[in-house]
Amino acid sequence: MAQIFHRSTNTLSRVSLFGALFFVGAALWGMAVFNRSSYMTRVAVARPQPVQFSHRHHAGELGIDCRYCHTSVEVSAVAGVPPMATCMNCHSQIWLDSAYLAPVRDAYRTGRSLEWVKVNDLPDFVYFHHAIHVEKGIGCATCHGRIDRMDQLFQASSLQMEWCLECHRHPERFVRPKEHVFDMAWEPPADVGTALGLRLVKEYDIHTRTDCDTCHR
Repeated sequence: MAQIFHRSTNTLSRVSLFGALFFVGAALWGMAVFNRSSYMTRVAVARPQPVQFSHRHHAGELGIDCRYCHTSVEVSAVAGVPPMATCMNCHSQIWLDSAYLAPVRDAYRTGRSLEWVKVNDLPDFVYFHHAIHVEKGIGCATCHGRIDRMDQLFQASSLQMEWCLECHRHPERFVRPKEHVFDMAWEPPADVGTALGLRLVKEYDIHTRTDCDTCHR
């Protein structure tokens, strides 16, 4: 019987099969890279705000404690956005006539809130409780980065599930003494880093919680 296909067809078939597998693998790898990119995660992307509040100036240069503005961070699931009255505690005395702060004065006078753009925004199906993390010795900078160095606030971490699980699986790498939770510049001493973490995990009764219902409720 005469040969229907040219002998090169066998080679082309093998190349096509391996090429398809390579293409699928490359496509999956590309999707994973894209999913972790700043375009998707918004890491290091500054968000425009109604007033360009500088954390570097307030928290860094002036040394204002996080809790002065975020009053509920130790007792509530949310850290809280300060009312305009908090801003005016200082700005009724300083920079009183600054055009830059006109939206703050207008909001304070009318009793309305400024519409801030949320930067660290988790999906609605993710449960996160600030007070629990503070109580267990997780510092603000662990999740939010060096806020005290940011003029325009941006997201410092991906906030993706793999990022959360890294801490939940290895809390000893991230926990710090509770008195340093609000200290942006704190770093564990080089000679006792891991040992300190392991001691604090035991002392604060921290468990490696990785069950789905820990965060998805």
